[in-house]
Amino acid sequence: MQALMLAAGLGKRLAKYTKNNTKCMVEVAGEKLIDRAIKSIKKAGIKRFVLVTGYKGKELQEYILSHHKGELDFVFIDNDVYSTTNNIYSFYLAKDELVKDDTILLESDIIFDEDLIKEVKESEESNTVVVAKYESWMDGTVVTLTEDNHIHKFVEKQNMKIGRLDQYYKTVNVYKFSKEFLANVYLPFLKTYMDIQGFNAYYETSLKYICQLPNISMKAFLMDERPWYEIDDAQDLNIANILFSKGEEKYNLLTSTYGGFWRYPGYIDFCYLVNPYFPKQNMIEKMQNEFPILLRQYPSGLKTQNMNASRTFNVNEEYLLVGNGAAELINALGRVFKGKKVAVNLPTFNEYVRCFKECQISEIDNSYNDYALSKCDIRNALNNNDAVIIVNPENPSGYMFDKDEIIELCDYAKEVDKVLVIDESFEDFAKKERRYTLLDDSFLEKYPNVIVVKSISKSFGVPGLRLGVLASSDKSLLKDLKEEMQVWNINSFGEYYLQVYNLYSKDYLASCDLIAEQREYMISELRKIKGIKVYDSEANYVMVDLGNTNSKELCINLLDNKKIIIKDLSTKNKFNGRNFIRLAVRDQNDNDLLLNELRKYLIK
Repeated sequence: MQALMLAAGLGKRLAKYTKNNTKCMVEVAGEKLIDRAIKSIKKAGIKRFVLVTGYKGKELQEYILSHHKGELDFVFIDNDVYSTTNNIYSFYLAKDELVKDDTILLESDIIFDEDLIKEVKESEESNTVVVAKYESWMDGTVVTLTEDNHIHKFVEKQNMKIGRLDQYYKTVNVYKFSKEFLANVYLPFLKTYMDIQGFNAYYETSLKYICQLPNISMKAFLMDERPWYEIDDAQDLNIANILFSKGEEKYNLLTSTYGGFWRYPGYIDFCYLVNPYFPKQNMIEKMQNEFPILLRQYPSGLKTQNMNASRTFNVNEEYLLVGNGAAELINALGRVFKGKKVAVNLPTFNEYVRCFKECQISEIDNSYNDYALSKCDIRNALNNNDAVIIVNPENPSGYMFDKDEIIELCDYAKEVDKVLVIDESFEDFAKKERRYTLLDDSFLEKYPNVIVVKSISKSFGVPGLRLGVLASSDKSLLKDLKEEMQVWNINSFGEYYLQVYNLYSKDYLASCDLIAEQREYMISELRKIKGIKVYDSEANYVMVDLGNTNSKELCINLLDNKKIIIKDLSTKNKFNGRNFIRLAVRDQNDNDLLLNELRKYLIK
């Protein structure tokens, strides 16, 4: 058995990463792709490695012979017309070597599990195509399989049927071919195909026709849970770095993306705070039905968005501003407050610190009150600042003021003529008997000095739509905020969501009840674990003090071994390295999975 790598291409889409190197010289998680490939080939017991080079081929050859001399029998073939040909020609250039032995073909821009080549080599079938179940991030050629996992058909991406995505498998660009198949079938066919179609094609295109020939059998080798990635551009490289890094580096890389976890199948996100019970399938299908129209139409301007929000929250549209997530509204508020003295409870949602950088920030340190909000501290802050910000329930502690406590603070803020900003993004998740909202005309009119902020993304389960709302009866403030915002700040999908939400409002309320039930269940189960402190919460997350257990190490362990992502709070403001974590509340199955893993780790 020998291995063949096609490494002639320019790799233009990788831009700066291939300016002076061919693609297999790119580093992923601190190791070059070529070094990873050689390690995998050696582990498989393969002694001979054929490489078809082109762009920066001399540099690649020099690197291999200086860093891996004597490890394998290397054979280099030069494609001197690499800039005008494609991989079908590079493959054909190796024809004299391919007839000497069975061959495992791998492309130069893929990264895969170290044991893959060994397992493919040892598989029983003579001709094997390595495939992975199709995922939304994948691009390129796919295949369909027979019931016994043989290749039924190659399907080019332009011919894929969206309604059949669950039947497709993506080719991983690793193959095993017998020398008899190569000599008697593939290479002769390839020669004829190039005579007709030319050299600027892909070898997989010809396989599409070969697999339809009688008596030709190619078996699929399923990747299952084995990690792999195809690296075509800078974003692919970033994703591959996350997938193949380990330990603290992996955790830091993943959490620094601030979302986009759908690119990592199998990972369970207990870090970001999203309602898993809403919207239900009937609302999703309604929005899917309008997708073609919404995609091709401009959204309405801010005035119409405010009218939509007025219907959603039953608040006078003149008191409302809809934002591209609460973050846009917080950013605008920070600019309007420029130069003012603003007090912020800490720790809290970081946007309330980051977006008020042109203000004079004073900190209310909740750590001295065991991370609970303090009415006394807030009253003192109102005396000494122009505005005070409260997140209620607080993030990450989950502590919440009851309505009479909030009203007491609003009365005091009005008395001393100061502004109170109250973020109630998580309030809908409180227990029924404690649940309330300040999005109410009579409240807003009575307290024109109070600004209410609410994230629609978090509680309403649509973070991808980026929706939030700000409410105040201070028309001068709203005018200033509007001047800081774009006319088309909300896309058509967000607009339509607000338009149809009321049809499903009962489902939303039921979803909040389910979250409250699951939160109490999680708190109850967590409190059975000795050595940790679990904080009461009225939000869709729970804060835990791990005591002497290192929080970062726990987060890393769960990510590396179980693909579970949780929030480490040890580096967050006012935790001062203490071992705190925050756990999002998901559905029953996911919550039980997390609880089980925490028990295993913490109970020793």
